[in-house]
Amino acid sequence: MAAKRAYLDYNASAPLLAAAREAVVAALDVAANPSSVHAEGRAARRLIESARREVAALVNARPEHVVFTSGATEAASTLLSPEWQMGRGSVRMSRLYVSEADHPCLLNGGRFPAAQVSRIGVEANGIADLGALATALGGHDKDDGLPLVAIHAANNETGVIQPIDRIAEIVKAAGGVLVVDAVQAAGRVSIDMSAGYADYLILSSHKLGGPKGVGAIVAAADLMMPKPLVNGGGQEKGHRGGTENLAAIAGFGVAAREVLSGLQAIDTVRKRRDEIEAIVKMLVPAAEIFGTGAPRLANTTFFAIPGIKAETAQIAFDLAGVALSAGSACSSGKVGPSHVLKAMGYGDSLGALRVSIGSATGAEDIELFRTALAGIAARQAAREKADREEAA
Repeated sequence: MAAKRAYLDYNASAPLLAAAREAVVAALDVAANPSSVHAEGRAARRLIESARREVAALVNARPEHVVFTSGATEAASTLLSPEWQMGRGSVRMSRLYVSEADHPCLLNGGRFPAAQVSRIGVEANGIADLGALATALGGHDKDDGLPLVAIHAANNETGVIQPIDRIAEIVKAAGGVLVVDAVQAAGRVSIDMSAGYADYLILSSHKLGGPKGVGAIVAAADLMMPKPLVNGGGQEKGHRGGTENLAAIAGFGVAAREVLSGLQAIDTVRKRRDEIEAIVKMLVPAAEIFGTGAPRLANTTFFAIPGIKAETAQIAFDLAGVALSAGSACSSGKVGPSHVLKAMGYGDSLGALRVSIGSATGAEDIELFRTALAGIAARQAAREKADREEAA
């Protein structure tokens, strides 16, 4: 019998929901191309449009404003573009403004040249510097084009939630366009696109418990869209070419439906997160938990253990049967200093551990975490004692 393991890395990828798996398997038996006009093709199309409605409902948007992509990175690369279309005309975005703590898919600037990307700092608690953003946008020369602002709704490392309503007001006052990376927030906090939350959202299926390899752009309206990143046969109303990934899209839709119905259980997840943080502070009193001075996702904690490198601790947890991350898991397995913590003023050498959980996280998982951390803390204390004795 395999040893029990605790999966505490939901922000990297949530476990596939049973209902989403069933939807994927069922869709694999639908052989037709969704663009075909025969009965089989129409059946495939119905699956896609059903998923489109489910994804739209998750963020209270209109289904016709949902564009499926291969994932959040493609969605970001599509939206972060200087060239946009409005009807038969064109609109230019002359500069991109991003947060220093954003996910790399935003920080990299998409299709903007590096010289046209401005980075906005964050406060010590991880919240974007709204004064700096307002100043930057106030100095933007709109004669050359509109300002495009892209920011995460919730940070993938710290879980810090940005005040998107206030950011939207600043961007609107400057005549700009707001893109919100809602990859970590969707399904964990309520999002209402009908209330002016953002102009465009980025979503990812596998963060919700759907299959990997599918994401979406959700627009507040259909008046303006970026020029396509992927051209082809006119799929997705011409916004994203290529035959749709039917099985993945079907699973995405079901996952969106499931997490929307499960939002009421978020208080239970928060209690489990708080229990984990209490364990950290009890076993390692000197540990620092980041982002506690700001609103955070209920499922996320990001902490550092003094004297232990994050990657060393991550390996120790893994050997003890606990899967968690040392920062973001989006760098092809590389572990290094956290750019998020650097942006928050902690320097460029500090690493930290991220625990991210979900509604399926139970008492057994938390006990495995407690046992693993107790072992790590005991070994660290023994090393420190030996070092003191040797120095004496």
